This record gives sequence, C-alpha cells and structure tokens, in this order.
Amino acid sequence: MDMNQHPVPRTASQERKTAETAIRVQWTLDGCGNNQIKTLIPFLDHMLNLFGKHGFFDLTVEATGDIENGEGDEEEMDC
Repeated sequence: MDMNQHPVPRTASQERKTAETAIRVQWTLDGCGNNQIKTLIPFLDHMLNLFGKHGFFDLTVEATGDIENGEGDEEEMDC
C-alpha cells in the first residue's frame, strides 16, 4: 500500500426494530475508544462503554424498548 493512501475504515452498522424494542449500533474498529451508549439498563451501558474503551474502538448503541417485562429483550438484541 502506498504511504499516501488511507486504509479503508473498518466500520459496521445495524438497526433493528421489533414491536417491543428498537436498537441501532455503529462500530468503528479502528477508533479511539469514543463511545455513545444509551440503553435503559445502566449496567449494560457501563459494560459496553468499557468494551469500547479498552478495545480502542468507537461504539454507538442506542436501544429503547419495553424493559418492564425484563431486561432480556435489549440484551438479546445486543448479541
């Protein structure tokens, strides 16, 4: 590769909506550890922030939905 060429950024994004939940994820593998995590589950927010920070990639997660029936809906969608 020529030194003047920039490598292709390694990124991914996914969005999913169901009757109960909606989630949007953007991931930049060659990032700096900048994260914007917003779910309705504080512990999940904390763990995803640590995942991005210590993995040195940028992660954006926005998840909304019905968590009155349990936290399983959003956790399943993150996998």
